[in-house]
Amino acid sequence: MREVSVRKPNWLKAKRLGSAKTAYISRIMAENNLYTVCESAKCPNRGECFEKGRAVFLILGNICTRNCRFCAIKTGKNLLPPDPDEPKRVAEMSKKLGLKHIIITSVTRDDLPDGGAAHFVNTIREIRNSLGKDVLIEVLTPDFSGEKSSVDLIIKEKPTVFNHNLETIKRLYSHIRPQADYNRSLSILRYVKEQNPEILTKTGIMVGLGEKTYEVLDLISEARNNFVDIITIGQYLQPDKNNCPVKDFIHPEVFDFYKSEAKKMGFMHIESGPLIRSSYYTKSLDEIIKGLGSYLSSYQKQRKIG
Repeated sequence: MREVSVRKPNWLKAKRLGSAKTAYISRIMAENNLYTVCESAKCPNRGECFEKGRAVFLILGNICTRNCRFCAIKTGKNLLPPDPDEPKRVAEMSKKLGLKHIIITSVTRDDLPDGGAAHFVNTIREIRNSLGKDVLIEVLTPDFSGEKSSVDLIIKEKPTVFNHNLETIKRLYSHIRPQADYNRSLSILRYVKEQNPEILTKTGIMVGLGEKTYEVLDLISEARNNFVDIITIGQYLQPDKNNCPVKDFIHPEVFDFYKSEAKKMGFMHIESGPLIRSSYYTKSLDEIIKGLGSYLSSYQKQRKIG
């Protein structure tokens, strides 16, 4: 494997695609008072995804109650209550854009009793009412402060994918994610799979924050041991001068190594590369889940759950 680099290398150049589509989607989102995490988190792939008609809806506003040091989303207090019409607008926009795989995420709302779980539920229901039961729905949720009752609300809606990001290794949590808890996040992922093995569980992490290779491998192993099906691994890029600086630019060969090791551990699908982000797919979710039945059968037999 190559050594890491501390200077921004040429492999960290996103495809310059979709300027017209980006402008169009940004405009209609603004006109409908909707947000995408693609824009709010300054994702480097947003041009490519917008060109393909893909977007990740950010619900519950665009201001977060937590202050993770890697994140570009604004932090604040005294937030507005959930907009009761937002779920319907998300569904209408999904239909207008012709989406078949809809990803819903949110800021963390520690100010709400259920952490915003009911708003996720309403959004899922509106999408299915508008696009039909066969639409693929992926949720990328906060940790709901570990409240299983909030997680249960979403499990009952049976999303195709339940994504909750670990983000970084356990050692860096106190510095990078001081209001989160590594073990709590792992327990949420495990709980979802234990409650409904048919829901695909997913997590994403960033590298380049000062972690060691063995620590990343430990995290990948712990994720798999807690029943995670899909994992994404990408390079951390500092979105703003107020965020954590990049410690290392990880060479693509290291990402290939992580993917190879994760494959050995039995993940259903792995995305690993410098520009990979949690909601980015190199191929469609339809393709990924074609072998779902046999995968779940062997999984349930091995884990003795379900």
